[in-house]
Amino acid sequence: MSNLVNVPKNGSLSNTNSNVGFPNWSSWLDDVFNRELPSVFNSNFNTGMSLPKVNIKETADDFTVEMAVPGLKKSDFQIDLENQVLSISTETKEESEHKDENFTRREFGYSSFKRTFTLPESVDEDKIDARYKDGILSILLPKKEEAKQKPPRTIKIS
Repeated sequence: MSNLVNVPKNGSLSNTNSNVGFPNWSSWLDDVFNRELPSVFNSNFNTGMSLPKVNIKETADDFTVEMAVPGLKKSDFQIDLENQVLSISTETKEESEHKDENFTRREFGYSSFKRTFTLPESVDEDKIDARYKDGILSILLPKKEEAKQKPPRTIKIS
């Protein structure tokens, strides 16, 4: 539980309520909604994966999306492109069974995520490439020729 003191909306630490011992409606609601939830609600019910972290880099020639997703196989990923929206998703299911003399324990696991990114019009959709190595999914999004940044040049005055 928190060690912080709830300060009433009027900013006073003194109890100005004439019904001593009976909280007013506003302070009761504040107390209910500011109270920490029991530990059962703070525990992670989903033992699957959380939303993976993503790095997006831009160079003059392309964009690169890197996603940290260790422990998966290439075949676990689904990468789709529709109407300039890149979707990266995975869904894994796991089932294990442990048999002993007196009992059988079966555990099921399920984890999934889906991340979507709206691509800029400068991306050449026909040349997108994806690779998965050492727990990092890398998607190369090359830019169209006309969108590539040209190096600076000096213009001579005539």
